[in-house]
Amino acid sequence: MGADEAILEAPVARRLPDPAPKATVSVSVPAPRPVVALSPTLGEAASLAAAASSLEELREAMAGFTGSSLRDTATNLVFSDGVVGAGTMIIGEAPGAEEDRQGKPFVGASGQLLDRMFATIGLSRSENLYITNILPFRPPGNRTPTDAEVALFMPFLMRHLELARPKRLVLAGAVSAKGLLRTRDGITRLRGKWQQVTMANGQVMDALPMLHPAYLLRNPIAKREAWADLVLLRRAINDG
Repeated sequence: MGADEAILEAPVARRLPDPAPKATVSVSVPAPRPVVALSPTLGEAASLAAAASSLEELREAMAGFTGSSLRDTATNLVFSDGVVGAGTMIIGEAPGAEEDRQGKPFVGASGQLLDRMFATIGLSRSENLYITNILPFRPPGNRTPTDAEVALFMPFLMRHLELARPKRLVLAGAVSAKGLLRTRDGITRLRGKWQQVTMANGQVMDALPMLHPAYLLRNPIAKREAWADLVLLRRAINDG
């Protein structure tokens, strides 16, 4: 037929039955598990916060924390204002322009409204009220804090609560309410009823979400809901 060389290396006995196929063993290799590591900056924040044994030490730890770019664009650290040890502690969202200049929370237009609101139920930062923010530095342009920024500074805030030891919390605005309550619900759904914040040590603290004063300045009609929340807070204080 014109074939003058073999294609295979050895001749094949085609009249013999095919050899039995070799048995194969199927080995199931599990997929590698993802490695979940604590962010270095978040780990540093948690370590610095846990090491603080007083509010002054906590303030110094936050001032020296370099894990957030907010520190580079802010003028001042905004730590707290009011009476340390007060039974009621307000937690706002983030400093604004005036707060950034003065280094105190709630001193701008919204802060003035907040003072008038709480004065109607006998509370003031000069006598029986303690105030802080969920973030200690002003975000550029007064933008809303990101979830990552809230999570980064959360160890400092939780340690702040442990050291200040309030009896109850007022969560002013959606950012502080969502951050501390670990929920996606909006502030209009959360306000009007007492919630609970679970501390790192397992302690549970009563918390009342409220509309932020800045929101009330833009939407005066919502002051009716804010007044109802203030009455709810006053009743809780009276009940001890």
